[in-house]
Amino acid sequence: MKSIYALLAPVYDRLNEEIDYESWADYTGEVFSTYAKREIKIVLDLGCGTGSMTLPLARRGFDMIGLDLSPEMLTVARTRAEEDHQNDILWTMQSMTEFELMNPVDAVVCTLDGINHLTSKQDLEACFACVNRYLAPGGVFVFDVNSRRKFEEIYGDEVYALETEGAFCVWQNTYRPSTHLCRFYITLFSERANGSYGRSDAVQSERYYPLATLEKALSGNGMKLLAAFGGQDCHAICPQDERWYIVAGKAE
Repeated sequence: MKSIYALLAPVYDRLNEEIDYESWADYTGEVFSTYAKREIKIVLDLGCGTGSMTLPLARRGFDMIGLDLSPEMLTVARTRAEEDHQNDILWTMQSMTEFELMNPVDAVVCTLDGINHLTSKQDLEACFACVNRYLAPGGVFVFDVNSRRKFEEIYGDEVYALETEGAFCVWQNTYRPSTHLCRFYITLFSERANGSYGRSDAVQSERYYPLATLEKALSGNGMKLLAAFGGQDCHAICPQDERWYIVAGKAE
């Protein structure tokens, strides 16, 4: 069975084409302006995947570092960067839980529920510890997580299918409220060069983290929760939200 990232890398962007990364990058820039206590120049995109957030932020003038553990995802990201004439991005293949950088960064971003993919509190703590280690004083850590409603009512024990050009993806979810863990059993049918379709299977997991757990993990690793929103319009969190947007900084 392939890894989930090797499986999805060639079609990942097509499967997520409904996401407006340009608006997301605009929101991120506004958060930098509002909450950072230093000029934001160098930004680490943690779990950058195929560079869907790295590239829009690079186009807005930030010096970007794209970090991901998947060589397949990074290969796609590099190709996209070359096509976009963004040749100054530093790409690095490392884990979100034990990465090393040459110098501090002014901001760290982690988008599209990358934090939910850290399925143990030990990994969550390790990730936050690394972020704090390399986040410069006055910088900000901007990330999002899927909400409780997303896990219980939308993921749940449902089956979903998504079709795009050259690919058909089916995934079956199993969510356990007692552990806050959801497993995704994914089958992808992708078109080969000769027009036939091949089948690949993978398993992925995400964990729901209550806001209090995230705040405690941030605090325990030298950071402070600065803001939590229920949307990119910065409204207060409410039960109907599917995603939470979090802003953190170094504790003073």
